[in-house]
Amino acid sequence: MQTRHALELSDLKQMAAAAEAEALKHQWAVTIAIVDDGGHPLWLARLDGAAPVSAHIALAKARTAALGRRESKGYEDMINGGRTSFLSAPAIDGMLEGGVPIMKDGHCLGAIGVSGVKSTEDAQVARAGIAALGL
Repeated sequence: MQTRHALELSDLKQMAAAAEAEALKHQWAVTIAIVDDGGHPLWLARLDGAAPVSAHIALAKARTAALGRRESKGYEDMINGGRTSFLSAPAIDGMLEGGVPIMKDGHCLGAIGVSGVKSTEDAQVARAGIAALGL
């Protein structure tokens, strides 16, 4: 039997605060979503001025990164590289940059997805949240 790490409420609060601080520092109106390793929502915050659709997109990016155990950008790159058949993959609908898995000791604890600004900036906000845990 394996023992594994899991995100706790204090971890969620710490990551969300760091991601929000990164977004506010740049005056980016984004939505920040955090999911567990199965892609189930644990946290969602839509900052003032973020478009309503960004809540759906951020959650989809987070879910995709958690289920795939890799950044959602990898799927975007694959599709842009010509493998358009991947658009039919089941349960993966956030195939845009901005979803980053939360990894510890080679295991996925969940993911953060961000939406609202340029995809590279979304990913920057997500990484800032993860960095708050020292991962």
